[in-house]
Amino acid sequence: MAASDQNRSKGLATRLTEAGRAPHAFHGFVNPPVVHASTVLFPDTQAMITGSPPYHYARRGNPTTNALEDAIRDIEGAAGAKLASSGLNAISLALLSCCSAGDHLLITDSIYGPTRNLAETTLKRLGIEVDYYDPLIGGDIRTLFRPNTRAVMTEAPGSLTFEMQDIPAIAAAAHEIDALVVMDNTWATPVYFQPLAHGVDLSIQAGTKYIVGHSDAMLGTVAASERAWPALDATYGALGMHVGPDDVFLGLRGLRTLHVRLKQHMESGLAVARWLQARPEVARVRHPALPEDPGHAIWKRDFCGASGLFAFDLRDGTTIDQARAFLDALSLIGLGYSWGGFESLAIPVRLKDARTATALPEGGPSIRLHVGLEDVADIQADLEAGFAALKA
Repeated sequence: MAASDQNRSKGLATRLTEAGRAPHAFHGFVNPPVVHASTVLFPDTQAMITGSPPYHYARRGNPTTNALEDAIRDIEGAAGAKLASSGLNAISLALLSCCSAGDHLLITDSIYGPTRNLAETTLKRLGIEVDYYDPLIGGDIRTLFRPNTRAVMTEAPGSLTFEMQDIPAIAAAAHEIDALVVMDNTWATPVYFQPLAHGVDLSIQAGTKYIVGHSDAMLGTVAASERAWPALDATYGALGMHVGPDDVFLGLRGLRTLHVRLKQHMESGLAVARWLQARPEVARVRHPALPEDPGHAIWKRDFCGASGLFAFDLRDGTTIDQARAFLDALSLIGLGYSWGGFESLAIPVRLKDARTATALPEGGPSIRLHVGLEDVADIQADLEAGFAALKA
């Protein structure tokens, strides 16, 4: 039995260090082995027919992948968990496990852009009807339900614009019609928000971000409630999904320090966010952990922490060229997609074609910033150089 099965009563920081580990099953080594394998040999035909060994073919698991699945199951409080090759791959797995041709799927209008692309291309081609809803709708999402509404896809805070959603209210409404609730919880991770405890059925993380934490592997995870687990497990097997053991190992490594890293990302992120609030070049900082943020009350009620990712809007009248000059002047903060690693990153927020159910935010250009593990003073100095270039 893995340590995760025995430690549900322990603190989360302790569980993150112990979940998925069984040292005495591997000669006392602290970490599970990195198993590179495909074929499993059986001692005889009877064992092959009955499937009596714990492993049958590496696509359906090995000691390395099972260790991370066990750990995710433990920290999510889930009936089961599966791994995917990226966050988007995990989203695809989750949605395909709960939606079929003829079903209706509701997606928050603030969703991660590639999720919208998946919905508008593959899901629609498969005959799944998709509509988008205002992320602030809360329990009024009932007004959008149809007889064939099968699932609701949420994300809190919203991608790029960071609106908070009332996840418990949405989940309660969805469960009235027996619809499943799916959530992209990459921003908070289960350390700062527990989706399944708030009514979510399928909790997704782009493990590439904070779980891996070092910008050196691609990974996704899906954790399921009792109700959603059988279909998730079956869909995973039918699709032939599998993650290479080296990437799984890097996910396990990152998991052990997730709690302490997130504390620093939150502390540094809030320090930089408050500093930006005082800048004359900044109109608004989009960070739900700030008391001034419109979503702060929901964040404070449901979440117990924040990550290092947020956005800020430049003053109205700031040109695109000025925003680009700001970004191009950064040297410590990298320009790159993704986030969640040890390094600070920034991207320009492009909202064109990003919304269909709600209006785009008005005002100047917006920048998304991930505050990494560098010294806050150095991050602020780099942003100072950006503002100097903007004004020049």
